[in-house]
Amino acid sequence: MKLTWFGHSAFQLDDGEHTILIDPFITGNPLATVDPDSLEADTILLTHAHNDHVGDTIDIARRTGATVIATHEIATWLGQQGIENAVGANFGGTVRFPGGSAKLTPAWHTSSYLLDDGTWAAPGLPVGFVIRFGGKTTYAAGDTAVFLDMQLIGEEGLDVALLPIGDHFTMGPNDALRAIRMLQPGVVVPCHYNTFPLIRQDAQQFRERVEDETATRVVVIEPGATIDLADL
Repeated sequence: MKLTWFGHSAFQLDDGEHTILIDPFITGNPLATVDPDSLEADTILLTHAHNDHVGDTIDIARRTGATVIATHEIATWLGQQGIENAVGANFGGTVRFPGGSAKLTPAWHTSSYLLDDGTWAAPGLPVGFVIRFGGKTTYAAGDTAVFLDMQLIGEEGLDVALLPIGDHFTMGPNDALRAIRMLQPGVVVPCHYNTFPLIRQDAQQFRERVEDETATRVVVIEPGATIDLADL
């Protein structure tokens, strides 16, 4: 299974037959190296409603017919935007999709969408996802602080964790290290950093510290690059 990072928290998982997009923030993402019109998806996983995570979800879903999995409130709002295949769920629930499944986990953050007229829409709570797909179990944490129940998420048996390290809006490197000790994933891919000045971080320094202090391997991906999880 191949994992591509588009910068910020936008990822693609591809098992050769099915494609998942996670928080496809491409337009307006200064790190993105692709045109959103070039992306295909069977499933889109949306962790929360902030504009830098919803991103191009609506346009991609309309064009591809992808199923969008999100919390109930966000899925209802997406349906009002013309997304026919928006599936709402909630914490602890598992939603199956072509090739795999996604279990919704808590995340400590906020969630709302800023409209062009300056008003807020899409209320609801943020989530993470435990994704079983392509023979791997991947935890997409979304935007979150560290929290003690990550111990329970770690009991899912995580091969890969996609963790924010940017600080200011999410946990920073120190708390991400605390999260890794609870999650105990085989591999961590850091995200949600260096998109904007407020979340500048040294991912290589983070990698060195994690690998010095834990048994987890950190793989730093350049925006637009793809890794094969079967090789890890």
